[in-house]
Amino acid sequence: MSKPRFFSPHLLALAGTVLLWASAFPAIRVGLDGLGLAALSFLRLAVAAVVLLVVAPFAGVRIPRRRDLPLIAACGLTGMTAYQVLLNWGETHVEAGTASLLIGATPVFSVLLASAFLAEPLTRNIVVGSLVAITGTAVVTLADGVSGFTGAALVVLAAAVVQAVYHFSTKPLLRHYTGLEVATYAMVAGTVFALPLVPTTISAAARAPASALGAVLFLGLLPSALGFVIWGYAVARLSLAASTAALYLVPPVALVISFVWLGEVPHLIELLGGAITIGGVVLINRRTPAPADPASNRNSPRSEEPLENDVFIGRR
Repeated sequence: MSKPRFFSPHLLALAGTVLLWASAFPAIRVGLDGLGLAALSFLRLAVAAVVLLVVAPFAGVRIPRRRDLPLIAACGLTGMTAYQVLLNWGETHVEAGTASLLIGATPVFSVLLASAFLAEPLTRNIVVGSLVAITGTAVVTLADGVSGFTGAALVVLAAAVVQAVYHFSTKPLLRHYTGLEVATYAMVAGTVFALPLVPTTISAAARAPASALGAVLFLGLLPSALGFVIWGYAVARLSLAASTAALYLVPPVALVISFVWLGEVPHLIELLGGAITIGGVVLINRRTPAPADPASNRNSPRSEEPLENDVFIGRR
């Protein structure tokens, strides 16, 4: 009897990615409570960078070309350093589940950047989907009413923006390097940019409780390092549509984990706003089928770019 498709290694890897990236949001809250913003940001980057550097020789990661170093530095500064600092800062005041819903808007900013600077077509689906997703993030942000609005929600949205800049900046690199290579280069660069946080990190780590240190090890080893490895394994073996669709599960899974781990109960209006945002992202990623050319279909094999070269929901 053949093994059920649900237990295939690539589907299990994809499910593991969703679980790991969703669990990052409550783990950040635990780490923040014991380590603070600076120490959590640096230690998570440093742990992930060390792990990826250890894996690099066995995974065939190459030394980057010198002319690509400025772009790699930009990726590290935006997608790693700035993203970690902004998200962690935002989560000091925004609940983990709410943060996951706001970060879900990352693809909106990614496609808008691609349309503005890479001349990618701004289709009707992109325009309408962007408006829908932005409406959803506004609903989440104002869940407590205008009087309950805080700048922390905007900080989390800023994290989504710099994550989108990261995706935009990696596109030229992914023409020459694998997704794991780009992730390794960016993680190392991001750790270098975070070095000014070391003095604060040393003092904070010396008095941090075991729960906070465990949280930062979890974040660096699993969502950041292992998450990249199994994500690359999965997207190399699954279709673009299947991979992207699975990542729409990250915010709802994050809400469940945050409830179980932290006891956070999301507002109904936040759930509605998150559903609207995800709906907009789904619409953005929906492809309008081109008219089929029977002769071309018979003579040309179907090819599909890896997900790293397209828009996808951001890492955690």
